[in-house]
Amino acid sequence: MNDIIAEFVDYLLNTKNYSTHTATAYETDIRDFIKFFARFNDGTVELSDIAGADTFVFRGWLADRAKRELTHKSTARALSSLRTFYKWLARHKNIQNDAIGIISSPKVPRKLSKAIETHDVADMHDAIRAIDMNEPWIAARDWALVVLIFGCGLRISEALSLKNSDVISAPDSLRIVGKGNKERIVPVLPAVNTAIGKYMKATPFGTSPSAPLFRSVRGLPMSPRMAEKVIENLRNYLQLPDYVTPHALRHTFATALLSGGADLRSLQELLGHASLSTTQLYTKVNMSEIMDVYKHAHPLAKTIK
Repeated sequence: MNDIIAEFVDYLLNTKNYSTHTATAYETDIRDFIKFFARFNDGTVELSDIAGADTFVFRGWLADRAKRELTHKSTARALSSLRTFYKWLARHKNIQNDAIGIISSPKVPRKLSKAIETHDVADMHDAIRAIDMNEPWIAARDWALVVLIFGCGLRISEALSLKNSDVISAPDSLRIVGKGNKERIVPVLPAVNTAIGKYMKATPFGTSPSAPLFRSVRGLPMSPRMAEKVIENLRNYLQLPDYVTPHALRHTFATALLSGGADLRSLQELLGHASLSTTQLYTKVNMSEIMDVYKHAHPLAKTIK
């Protein structure tokens, strides 16, 4: 089975262009199932056993995960990984298993991040200057990062993957490589270019075109954890709620555009979502505003005397 799994992981990485992190998660989920299956199969699992697995085996695995107190979200992802594996087996190894399609996925409540108040984002500028008072270039870096994520709706990984060559000419737009190596174009506001320009003038590491845009104090590429720490420090300094994270900045970008009249398809392109259903979650944020408009504007919402 190890060779089969290795071949599947290679398919995810080189054919589907999944990230190493995602491919590893798939492999972990599949091995978790095989480990469970082996306990009821004389300690071994061959490809023929995988082909013949029935609903009893799959439901037993889900029950075992529940007994281990793994979350519904984790188990739903694991089941999705296993379904993808079986689809690959059907297409590439001519192994058909209909039982996996009968199994229902655990229901996972979808939690939507809260948007940050716009004035709180504005307050971050002075807070950063106060926190990094003795290191002006770090203050410039941190503000550039905040403005970039908030102004362009980028994921942390996307912002940190930028090189100096991507922004050195203060472009009107950026070509972003997102999840699954999918490219998209995002517009760049003048305020974003201004913040990045000030940072590039202040950085002590130069602006070599091939070098990463965001650097640590030692000149190494800035890590996602460092970026999270920047927002964490701001959250503590300004006494903001726990939901204020780098992702919340991206979320605030989305809700602001939606409130301003952006259509879902355009927002999907700007955020780099593969599915429109993901983007549609943002409509829930504005439901109170929509209901208020409805109550004041719809003829039947008014009392008829």
